[in-house]
Amino acid sequence: MAPVNVLMVGTGEYTTGFVGGKSSSSDKKVGVVGLTLFDLRRRGKVGKLSMVGTSGVKFPAIREHLQKNISLVYNNLDVTFDSFPPDSTSRDPDAYLAAIDALSPGDAITIFTPDTTHYPIALYAIRKGIHVLITKPATKLLSHHQHLLAESRKHGVFVFVEHHKRFDPAYSDAKAKAKTLGDFNYFYAYMSQPKFQLETFKAWAGKESDISYYLNSHHVDICESMVPNYHPTQVTANGSMGTAESLGCVKGTEDTISLLVKWEKVGDPSKVATGVFTASWTAPQKAGVHSNQYFHYMAANGEIRIDQAKRGYGVADDAAGQIVWYNPFYMKYAPDEEGNFNGQTGYGYISFEKFIDSVAALNEKRVTLEQLDVRGLPTIQNTIGTTAILEAGRRSLDESRSVGILEKDGVWELQ
Repeated sequence: MAPVNVLMVGTGEYTTGFVGGKSSSSDKKVGVVGLTLFDLRRRGKVGKLSMVGTSGVKFPAIREHLQKNISLVYNNLDVTFDSFPPDSTSRDPDAYLAAIDALSPGDAITIFTPDTTHYPIALYAIRKGIHVLITKPATKLLSHHQHLLAESRKHGVFVFVEHHKRFDPAYSDAKAKAKTLGDFNYFYAYMSQPKFQLETFKAWAGKESDISYYLNSHHVDICESMVPNYHPTQVTANGSMGTAESLGCVKGTEDTISLLVKWEKVGDPSKVATGVFTASWTAPQKAGVHSNQYFHYMAANGEIRIDQAKRGYGVADDAAGQIVWYNPFYMKYAPDEEGNFNGQTGYGYISFEKFIDSVAALNEKRVTLEQLDVRGLPTIQNTIGTTAILEAGRRSLDESRSVGILEKDGVWELQ
């Protein structure tokens, strides 16, 4: 069959690396989604590419940015794409409708937009027979997550949640080793980003979503995937405030959110475990890493500790005035010996390639949706518990109480 055509929904930092009229100041200066898909097209796995945002007037500058920072860097890599809305349109929040209508059943979209928009965009695509990759969190509401699951089954399309940490080699190896250590007992995780990221996110930070949905989603999913025989049953959340407000975010925006999660073994509720997940977007500006990220997993017969902030690769640069620890295991931006993009082994890239390969296999009827779930991919089926925990955490903060989670016969609800 022909390669998969893909529409990129969202034109911001993660898709293009273009923020505020220039390259992002984060570790994603040329983005992830666009670069990865341009390279997958070069490799013959992706066909026609398109991109949609809410503003068409940004596209000339985005194209210039991609030409300068991707095409000219990577051996004239083709960075062309069709765009929606037209370049003359200043704002059209519904432009994604026309962009999806231009696709055919069996094509795919990627969604990297504010959290509240994931559900309506994904639902519209699913009902058109389009496969969907959604950035985490899949949805803010558990009810929306389960509705997308039901609709994806009804229309026979693949919905993949872009939990790229599952493909981090250390994390995936830890998941395999955890199976040999006995019953789950304790999990602690921390993840942060520096305060300047709030400049990128302040349009929605504290209004439409929070730091727990944005960053805790990584390690909540890792924990859920490591202990499939345990289910979360209760969440109690606490948040710190003050710094984000001083940086221009709306009143009540949390700086740091911690989730205390109770887990019970399926079929044996006497076996109880504890999970603590902390996320912050008010970390120091010059911590030397864009994201501190680590976890401690303890089981009946052993424990695992992973620190993925400093990976033994530090660069001292007078221009930066500090040592910076880089993470080429996520996205490796250095070209290969022929000048081509050489980041195919990065877990940020692998996440998209697994989605594209799964879509191609599904379109060719070489695999079923149920078989993709069994493979342990972050499918819409395999990530319900993560959405349940994240929404329960938000409710716990808003209502100042612990929130229960109940799963019965595959249906989840909050209490």
